[in-house]
Amino acid sequence: MDRFSILVGDITQSDAEAIVNAADPSLLGGAGVDGAIHAAAGPELLAECRTLGGCERGQAKLTAGYRLRAKYVIHTPGPVWQGGDHGEAALLASCYRSCLETAAARGIRTLDFCSISTGVYGYPLPLAATVALRTIMEFLAGRALPERVRMVCHSEAAAEVYRQTWNLWYAEDKDQRL
Repeated sequence: MDRFSILVGDITQSDAEAIVNAADPSLLGGAGVDGAIHAAAGPELLAECRTLGGCERGQAKLTAGYRLRAKYVIHTPGPVWQGGDHGEAALLASCYRSCLETAAARGIRTLDFCSISTGVYGYPLPLAATVALRTIMEFLAGRALPERVRMVCHSEAAAEVYRQTWNLWYAEDKDQRL
């Protein structure tokens, strides 16, 4: 699909109009990508996040990007992995959907995702990739915005999991494989 791609990179360096932060529910910064985004955006991001009153898991809230190249940050707290029988997949899908809905409602044309919940929250990457790609592709199929969505993976190994998942579910022939 022309509107979706998978790449390896540092999401804090993204040139997308908005990036997604796998946030802590407090929105006040945390480990992993959350801490990296807060550090790169500067103290203004933390100050704005303090006014938001946190965010429920599976929902999303938008802030300015401040010192980031991205104009906006869409924060979404993902589920903590508890074995898969506690609604984790539905909550993770809600994270992606909420971010996409927020971007579309704001008129955001380009959006970069990180791999939500696969770091300190322990969601198994192959399962998370399936939920993420299914949710993103279903959303894009019926809407004009965002025009471009990218999955920005922190490592080549993570990107390969996303590519394999894409190829399994979405590549109809050899030319469409990533």
